Amino acid sequence: MPADTLLQRITDYASRPDPYPLYAELRQAGPVVRQTDGSYLVGTYHEITALLHDPRFSADPRSRTTASGEERKPPFLRLDDPEHHRLRTLTMRPFGPPHSPGRVDGMREEIARATGELLDGLGDRTQVDVVDDFAYPLPVMVICRLLGVPREDEPRFRQWSDALVAAADIRPGEDTSTERDQEGERARVAMGQYLVNLAEQRRGHPTGDMLSAFVNEPDPALRLTPEELAENCVLLLIAGHETTVNLITNGVLTLLRHPDQLDRLRRDPGLLPAAVEELLRYEPPVQMRQRIPLADIDIAGTTIPKGSSVVLALASGNRDPKRFHDPDRFDPTRTDNQHLGFGSGIHLCYGAPLARIEAQTALGALIPRLGAATLLQDPPPYRQAAMLRGPRHLPVQF
Repeated sequence: MPADTLLQRITDYASRPDPYPLYAELRQAGPVVRQTDGSYLVGTYHEITALLHDPRFSADPRSRTTASGEERKPPFLRLDDPEHHRLRTLTMRPFGPPHSPGRVDGMREEIARATGELLDGLGDRTQVDVVDDFAYPLPVMVICRLLGVPREDEPRFRQWSDALVAAADIRPGEDTSTERDQEGERARVAMGQYLVNLAEQRRGHPTGDMLSAFVNEPDPALRLTPEELAENCVLLLIAGHETTVNLITNGVLTLLRHPDQLDRLRRDPGLLPAAVEELLRYEPPVQMRQRIPLADIDIAGTTIPKGSSVVLALASGNRDPKRFHDPDRFDPTRTDNQHLGFGSGIHLCYGAPLARIEAQTALGALIPRLGAATLLQDPPPYRQAAMLRGPRHLPVQF
């Protein structure tokens, strides 16, 4: 089939269970391939890495030639420096070093306790949905605790989150005014207003969480505006659990498909940190990112026009044989594993340290049980999104 339909084929739901043959086709046709909708698709590791570090490529959707002048200011993930740096720095203050160096590490015990509670709650059940019963509730609990969302309000975030992920997905050649986008906008507004209202309740009454820290910052120069608070807290809540759900679920699926490696990890738990890094390479939760050139730019002999859409297929780069030896092999002992699972450059994933702790804790607790588990459906049903790829359900039998 023609290479200029690759993005359409990759994002087609029929490809969700296994997009990797299409990524191989992309690398063979690339490194840069123009698509029928006018976008450009990049699938080779070295070119993707270079573009993620290139300040001539913007993460801001308002940089597109077709962008509406009425678009709102995005969260920091989709901004460029210096505004990206300002907002990322302000949101990082209550999350990690240098201002809050113990925040993430201090969550280890609570994450381990929550993991144990979820597994204990399974009781003697012989059939389990890894997503609904374990991989989804754990990261939601963690990010809600960090932000300060009451436990009883956690369920409402699933509907909002699903709508926002669907609206943010990469969909070639589709009108941006679809019902899916309108639902996403309604969810964004509702979630943002909820979080701002929750934060305001803590003004002058800090409770030790991130929302409290944002509204009780004593230095006016370091405070977020209400609009910035809404946009960036929505980002943190969505990104803080959606990617980790996929990481844990893809991890369980991969281990059950590789019983030899599962047995190896069961015998040698010390391999688990390296195994999580290999999962981030082999089955990354985030498959693609989008960038926009700020000028006409030549990449590997292809001129990409200013304002056009450039889709970086991170998952393809992670399987590039020019960068990784035997890339289609899942190898928990792999060394030299500088994958793109958390991106690269100035937009390197803000929550990567937390995601690593959650995945290591969750998989470490599950692995002893997985030896007696079998997949009830392979491939399992996948979520609609192509960009944030992972099973919607993962039924297993013990």
